[in-house]
Amino acid sequence: MSPAVVEQLRRKRCRACAPGTAALDADRIQQTLAALPGWEFRDGQIVRMFQFKDYYQTMAFVNAVAWIAHQEDHHPNLEVGYNRCTVRYSTHAIGGVSENDLICAAKVQGLLDE
Repeated sequence: MSPAVVEQLRRKRCRACAPGTAALDADRIQQTLAALPGWEFRDGQIVRMFQFKDYYQTMAFVNAVAWIAHQEDHHPNLEVGYNRCTVRYSTHAIGGVSENDLICAAKVQGLLDE
């Protein structure tokens, strides 16, 4: 998947999944994650662990992820330590990964892209 597609995801907004919406298939998820370095698809969710220099940088990242979650009304599970944060996305309403998860992963990735 090209960087242009990732940029398109970053411009999108999350939308509530309609009843009966199916989770994305593994091929679609893997194609998108190929353009999002460090993200993995496992156990029905997309996951990435981010490393930082210190606690301050970790918490700044966590706060930025929280702001994205608030803006998109789509919330990840976060595991936070002194110099790391693991971000996990899945859409509980559909029991798997939705486009909303990919949108948010692309936006979180954008926090650290240079």
